[in-house]
Amino acid sequence: MRTWNEIASKTILLLALCNAISCVNPFAPRLDEGNLIGEVVTPQSTPEEVLTNFRYAYTFRDSLLYADVLDSAFVFQYFDPDQGPSGLFVSWTREVDLLATGRLLRSFDIINLEWLDTIYTLREGENEILAKSFRLDLSSADFGFSAAGFAIFTFRMNPRDRKWRIVRWVDQSQ
Repeated sequence: MRTWNEIASKTILLLALCNAISCVNPFAPRLDEGNLIGEVVTPQSTPEEVLTNFRYAYTFRDSLLYADVLDSAFVFQYFDPDQGPSGLFVSWTREVDLLATGRLLRSFDIINLEWLDTIYTLREGENEILAKSFRLDLSSADFGFSAAGFAIFTFRMNPRDRKWRIVRWVDQSQ
């Protein structure tokens, strides 16, 4: 004959086992414990990693990540053929670029930026210059746009946090 303690302990064990099994769904995938952004965002330890973060900032429409790829002395330049009699280079500062990029990131549902070929890389003192071709696709509910172009980036490493950032971006697209 079984004692009350044996029956109680077996009953508790059986209830605990049933409870554990009832929480398992064999058809449900395991939850990913990782952080997707933490796995794709780079520490910007090279200029190429800065461009990786640039791409992710556009893809995920993350204005904070985009701001971190730009140096405090950042300048954007492009050639405007409609300025003056034969065209003119136009430039703007980091603050203007952050406002313009923020509007871009809010205006489109899907943004796909692809860095294509590296045309050249040049080291000038503490700066590194990287020329890249790219393709940019923008899409919203009522509008889609694609562009391909060529950009020259100048990067500088910040001595405080050891991150590379873009100091100058010259858009050579036509």
